[in-house]
Amino acid sequence: ETWKIIRYSAGHRDIFLAILAISWFWLVGATFLAQVPTFGKDVLGGNEDVVTLLLLVFSIGIGIGSLLCNRMLKGAVNATYVPFGALGITVFAVDLYFASRHALPGAGGQLVGVAGFLESVHGWRILADILLLAIAGGIYVVPLNAIVQERSDEEHRSRNIAAVNILNSLFMVISAVGTAAMLAAGFTVPEVFLTIGVINAGVAFYITRLLPGALARAFVAWLLEILYRVEVQGLKHYREAGDKVLIVANHQSYLDPVLIAAYIPDDLTFAVNTYISRNRLVRFFLSMAKTFPLDPANPLSTRALIRSIQDQERVVLFPEGRITVTGALMKVYEGAGLIADKAGATILPVRIDGAQYSPFSHLKGKVGIRLFPKIRLTFMPPRSFEVPEELTGRTRRQYAGQKLNDLMTDMVFRSSPYRQPLFRSLIDAVKTHGRGHRVLEDVERKPLAYGKLLVGCFVLGRALARDTRPGERVGILLPNTNATAISFFALQSRGRVPAMLNFSTGLRNLLSSCEAAQVETVYSSRRFVEMGRLETLVAGMEKAGIRILYLEDLRDRIGAWSKLGGLVASRFPRIAYRLGAGRVEADTPAVVLFTSGTEGTPKGVVLSHENIQANRYQVSSCVDFGPSDIVFNALPLFHSFGLTCGTMLPLLSGVKVFLYPSPLHYRIVPELVYDSNATIMFGTDTFLAGYARFANPYDFYSIRYVFAGAEKLKDNTRQAWSDRFGIRIFEGYGATETAPVLSLNTPMQNRRGSVGRLLPAIGHRLEQLPGIETGGKLWVSGPNVMLGYLRAEAPGRLQPPEGGWYDTGDVVELDADGFVFIRGRVKRFAKIGGEMVSLGQVEEMAARVWPGFGHVVVTLPDRKKGEQLVLLTENAKATREELGSFARAEGIAALMVPAVVLHVDKLPLLGSGKIDFTAARQLAGERLG
Repeated sequence: ETWKIIRYSAGHRDIFLAILAISWFWLVGATFLAQVPTFGKDVLGGNEDVVTLLLLVFSIGIGIGSLLCNRMLKGAVNATYVPFGALGITVFAVDLYFASRHALPGAGGQLVGVAGFLESVHGWRILADILLLAIAGGIYVVPLNAIVQERSDEEHRSRNIAAVNILNSLFMVISAVGTAAMLAAGFTVPEVFLTIGVINAGVAFYITRLLPGALARAFVAWLLEILYRVEVQGLKHYREAGDKVLIVANHQSYLDPVLIAAYIPDDLTFAVNTYISRNRLVRFFLSMAKTFPLDPANPLSTRALIRSIQDQERVVLFPEGRITVTGALMKVYEGAGLIADKAGATILPVRIDGAQYSPFSHLKGKVGIRLFPKIRLTFMPPRSFEVPEELTGRTRRQYAGQKLNDLMTDMVFRSSPYRQPLFRSLIDAVKTHGRGHRVLEDVERKPLAYGKLLVGCFVLGRALARDTRPGERVGILLPNTNATAISFFALQSRGRVPAMLNFSTGLRNLLSSCEAAQVETVYSSRRFVEMGRLETLVAGMEKAGIRILYLEDLRDRIGAWSKLGGLVASRFPRIAYRLGAGRVEADTPAVVLFTSGTEGTPKGVVLSHENIQANRYQVSSCVDFGPSDIVFNALPLFHSFGLTCGTMLPLLSGVKVFLYPSPLHYRIVPELVYDSNATIMFGTDTFLAGYARFANPYDFYSIRYVFAGAEKLKDNTRQAWSDRFGIRIFEGYGATETAPVLSLNTPMQNRRGSVGRLLPAIGHRLEQLPGIETGGKLWVSGPNVMLGYLRAEAPGRLQPPEGGWYDTGDVVELDADGFVFIRGRVKRFAKIGGEMVSLGQVEEMAARVWPGFGHVVVTLPDRKKGEQLVLLTENAKATREELGSFARAEGIAALMVPAVVLHVDKLPLLGSGKIDFTAARQLAGERLG
């Protein structure tokens, strides 16, 4: 039975080699432990205490070696450092022989104690040798035991452990017999140690030959950790992936193949772009691995690579095919997805972050290049995707490519540090991009660099802390200026929660908002109140018992010592933040925003740090932008679109933000976009249509991206931007409750008429509604979904979404490729003659008949049909008859034609640019009596 156990283990080469290596350790260890008493007394002349000291040091060394090995391997199970452990045993065993040849205090025949033994330099040398020999032993044996445990299947693990114990016993017997033979032949104990050390050198050499790549990898990994402080996460997922593995990684620099090769313990095959493989640095480091030059245009190379994976070679592939020139993901080649599909491989995604800041990237002049930036390597859980069998040819290739693109995008998001406070991200951004990097500017045209921004936050934060309590919700009633951004982060630095108040919503809604969020103190600016003619509104708030404090007054209270303190704090921001705000968790409230009130009383929406962080990383995983970009943001910061997308996303990513106080200045905004050389801007359909009417065709020459949200983008707005400026508008969709973006069209994934595909990590379901045949009401979940509502009916009491799911109230359809099409809001459907009619679709029909004008449809009670449709339009010549003729010609049901058409000079709008449906309904009711 014993022989069967050993034969079974011998049938698995890697396990059996590990067992033999473990047994050799026990042979060496048994030899040393058995001879330590004799060595301590007869050779060193020490008493029992000295012998005990030697044994104690040996035991401690084994423990230290085990812990050190675990730390070096970072939880991974591989034999990378086993050769170093074996070599260490030899070196210190040999040195122990030479150290023991020198005369020691007890050599004259009188036994000495510990104190006398340690009087000699050689005594300390002997102790060091024994300690370091034991540490090397720990480094040597711990990974081998782990390999036996991990690589044994559940059914036969106990059999392999039994084999370990059997062979350990056998090797210890060999140790005893061999030691006895050497002593009988006249060997001294130090000579026994020397002999074991020399034989062990042969074992170390043999292990090195078995693991030739391990030594090279260990050396390169050591070098990378010294130079780049490489942080490796999730390496355990590598073993979980199995044998047929395709490792896919984003491509940031020439270092990428080196990074992956250094930290994966097995031999790899690198499928490298033919052009990149010619680079000398890449060629030198890849000489340690098998390289497969891959030409994306050559189908023969793809087939050969598929065969390699099927033969269980572990292949590394960079699906982008080239090093990024944007810092973000670039085009993912469909061929990479096809390789994974045809090979039936498990995909192991790897995220490389930080290498883009090294001189080996292609981002010089776009980001701050540093000689040795910190690099993080994140191994994600293994994934696989099934391609439907009925798909063939190009359709199958496109499907597989899309799946791989989604996997890469999801990898980028999930490996992002979105579970941390906003102010911590600001500190990280300062460290990454430098204190002198300019990131903030407003109409005063005094740009702020990160360093001054930090100083301002700490100085103002200390002043704000005198009037507020930790955790208190503090109102901000300010326009888009540098001071608003500083005030926001100043409150964050002190653990307060900003409540961004919408000053355009009227006193009633403003008081309701303050009541819901229990806002007692509001910070504003006298200059802003005066210029915005908000004296009556502020007086009403004060009358209601809300304390209004002005930044001008705070400025007068800030003295030289406060400024000096802010400067010192900005130099040690993490310590200052921890002292000022305490322990801030990512899932705690970061801000309170308020719904626009399009259909009723505003609700307070509590967003956590994680909500906002997740949404900015969800967007950035799909859209490329970097420090060379400039964002022009005229959307108010009290609106989620303006706060997260227009401010937090760029500001925390090293992208300069130009803040403008009003999106309604249709003549001024285009001129400032031109003057500031902005490359990215956000807007609503209403605002973008206004800019298109007044802008010079060259005002938007520098713009790369325009993103639209908050309301449906009309075709005539889209066409006007395309015709006049040559710019595509990318429409998105979201809600304040989701921080806000849920879906987004991008340069790589864009479908006209849709609002894009859902962002990574957003779950969804469609609830079927009676009377609505296609689509359903959209429910969403994900890390960007709010903590909950604050309502005026229950002030201060958080009402979280049930089960983490948020009801958007929107009726949507998703096509086969996942693009979202908005069909209307549930509340914006009318039941006419027993049929459900979408008010949004009626508005679209009116826009087709009279393009270039604003239209809104509301419902009013009707005695016969229950409800009637009323169209409010800015076109003074619009008639119901013309609309009815268009509907008949297009085959549109008569139910879709409004019963009444009313002319208005201007549709009622909210400050966010959305239609004020409540005001529109009231206006229609008043006009019709």
